Amino acid sequence: MISFRFPGVIFTACSSMPSFSPPLGYSRVKTMGDFRELLATPFRDGVNALCWKRALSGNFSEIVALLDAGEGITAIDDAHLHALRLTPAGDEARTVILDDLQLLRARGLAPELNCIRNYPRDESATTVRTDVYSFHADSAPVAADTFLCTYFGAASEGLRNDEACRRVDVPEIRAELLAHFGGADDDDFRVHLQENCYDLHYTPLPHARPFNFGVGNLWRIAVDSPGSPVPPCIHRAPDDLPGQPPRLLLIS
Repeated sequence: MISFRFPGVIFTACSSMPSFSPPLGYSRVKTMGDFRELLATPFRDGVNALCWKRALSGNFSEIVALLDAGEGITAIDDAHLHALRLTPAGDEARTVILDDLQLLRARGLAPELNCIRNYPRDESATTVRTDVYSFHADSAPVAADTFLCTYFGAASEGLRNDEACRRVDVPEIRAELLAHFGGADDDDFRVHLQENCYDLHYTPLPHARPFNFGVGNLWRIAVDSPGSPVPPCIHRAPDDLPGQPPRLLLIS
């Protein structure tokens, strides 16, 4: 993975769980027909998010229940997946996951499978939160993309670029960050913003309508990297709510 700047209970997926529909009138998101198209389609003409929209078969809730993940993020390796004693429906879901992992590895990527109850929160932030619950762009020092798929649980949310503003460009926020920095609004301050990832976080505009990535879909999204021909895709992790089951996520 690129470094970016109940027990005994079978969870049942809710039929009302949000699915993905491309935002109306928004040309930056495109749907793909298969993995080959997802991989081969270049980011250009402003398009910064590609979605292979899928309706997956199998019981992913069974896998999540048997993993019995604790607090935080639990990394699941292939051996752990293979060791699970599953029903035929659970085994079908496991095959889907293993096939996805292999598809990405065959392209030289290093995908991870995580069972997530919650992510670390930036509790110390007074002006700009820099955790993944905040709308943000991924960043990499070299050309790269992010691949992700939520198999079970709440899915990521996206935000249209034209409905977002960098938090560091909000005058009141910038002034407060500058006061904490204790210097001038110059190149050193801009380096300070980058080093602390403040420049990667966004606030929705008043009229913004975030869109849900949906469950089962495999996404490829643009990141903030040198030479990228398009702006990065703005997104965030879903809030972890009391009583909500863990999330099963593939990310690379």
